[in-house]
Amino acid sequence: MIRVLERMYRSSFGRVMSFVARQVAWLHEPFMVYGYYDYFSRSFRKYTRMSSTVKILNRKALSVGNQVWVSHYSILDASQGLIIEEGCQIGAWVGIFTHGSENSIRLLGREYVHIPNIERKGYSRGKVEIGAYTFIGGRSMILPGVKVGKGCLIGAGTVVTKDIPDYSIVIGSPGQIKGSTIDMDKEFLKDDDFSDTYYDSQALAMIRRSLVPEVDKK
Repeated sequence: MIRVLERMYRSSFGRVMSFVARQVAWLHEPFMVYGYYDYFSRSFRKYTRMSSTVKILNRKALSVGNQVWVSHYSILDASQGLIIEEGCQIGAWVGIFTHGSENSIRLLGREYVHIPNIERKGYSRGKVEIGAYTFIGGRSMILPGVKVGKGCLIGAGTVVTKDIPDYSIVIGSPGQIKGSTIDMDKEFLKDDDFSDTYYDSQALAMIRRSLVPEVDKK
C-alpha cells in the first residue's frame, strides 16, 4: 500500500495529495507532509517535507527550495522575508524569527498595542537567509537579520545571533563557530567516493585537494 501511495505521489497527482493531506492534518497526530507550494516563487516543491505542526507567519514572503525538511512544532517567521534554500533540514522546536519586540515593549510600554507594527520604535526587523544543505538542530533559534551560509551545521539548542560563513559548525548560546563541515567531511571522503551525490562541487574540490598527500602536491 505504501509503495502504491508513493508512486501516486510521484505522479502528476502528487500536488492534489499534498493539498488534501494539509487540509486534514489538524485531525491527526503530527506527521510529515510531502510537497509544499512555494507562494513566493509560485512553484510546487515536490520533495520538500514539512510537519503538519509547522507554523508559518506570512507564507507569501517565505521562499523554500526543494528537498527541504522541517520537523515538528517549528516556527518559520517570514514577516520580514525568509529564504530557506535547497536541501536544508530543520529540526523540531526550531524558531526562525525575522522580527522581535524585545526592546519596543520597554520603550513603548502601554502604548505598544496602540502603535502600528511598522511604527514601533526599537522593534527588531530583518530578513533571514539559510544557505543550501544546512542542518539546524532541534530547539535552535535564528534571530532577525541573520544570514547562515550553505553547508553549515547548527548544533541542537544553538542561538544564532550573527551571520555565519559557509561550511561552519556552530554551537552554543550565543552560537560560536567551532569548526568546519569541510574538515568533518574529509573523514567520510577518505573511505568513500561521494562524487555522484555530494551537494557542493566547490566544497568537494576543496576537500579533495586537502586529501592529496604532500609528496604528490610537489
